[in-house]
Order: sequence, then C-alpha cells, then structure tokens
Amino acid sequence: MDTIQLLPWHMDYALAISALANDPEVAANLRDVFPHPYALSDAQDFISACQQAGPDSLFLAILVEGQPAGGISLCRGQDVYRESAELGYWLGRPYWGKGIMTEAVGRICALGFARLPIRRIFAEPFARNLGSRRVLEKNGFQLEGIMRQGAVKQGEALDYCMYALLRP
Repeated sequence: MDTIQLLPWHMDYALAISALANDPEVAANLRDVFPHPYALSDAQDFISACQQAGPDSLFLAILVEGQPAGGISLCRGQDVYRESAELGYWLGRPYWGKGIMTEAVGRICALGFARLPIRRIFAEPFARNLGSRRVLEKNGFQLEGIMRQGAVKQGEALDYCMYALLRP
C-alpha cells in the first residue's frame, strides 16, 4: 500500500493520536501501560519517550495518506534475550480491517532484521484478539503457544498467545 508510511514520531502527531487512542476498543487489547482515557498529555509523553529511545528499539508512527493512524515498535531484549525483539502495535479504529497493520508489521520486521542484531521477533496478543493474530499469521509468524490466564485486563484473566518470526 503506497498510502502507508512508517516515520519517526513527531510532536505534531499528538492531537490526532490522542483522539484515536482515546477509544475503549483500542485500549481493550493493549497492556495497561496504554492508558484509558487517553489524554493529549499522554500522547505528548509517549511521543517524547519514543524520541528519546535508544538504538536497540524502533518506535515509529503509522501514517495513512499523511495522517497519523497508530504506532508500531520493536524493542530488543536484554541479557539472554538480547537477540530477540518484541513487536508492539496499535491502530485507530477507523483504520481497522483495511490491511494497514498487516503492511506495517511486514515493513517493521524487515527493518528490524536489517538494523538490529536479532534472530527473532515475537508478539504476545491476547488470544481473543483475532484481528491481531491474523496480522501476525499473514506475516509468517508462528504460534508457539497459548499462555492460559497469563494476563489480567480490567480484572479479567485472559489467555495470551506467543507468536514468533525468525530471521529469514
């Protein structure tokens, strides 16, 4: 898709991102570090942290037709996990179901394998998040296991999946 760009975060994206992120359906499938409600100050703090991230991470904004639509990241592990990187992503609801995240995941994985000294990229979506799981599977990620009741979100014990993609 020519309309998708992955770019470094810029503070000009804060207002649009705060509006998209302040959606309970978006927050429902993310870790609690992603606040809800999501204020403009949350977006500004997040963008600032992304801009200060070190070379072992990639934090990028997803733009669709020039407009901020979500975010995607790869964070390299430490110690014995130093050759693995965790993939994280979210997309505003107006952009769901259009193939945008599938394209963004493919691009950041290629970038991660090119730029980072890693052999493995993994993601841990909640088992109920079928859309996210499909995005990973379309990009060649393999389901390695389901961690039963391994997460708690809003007081509910949830299963989550371990997906991984190995360096080609």
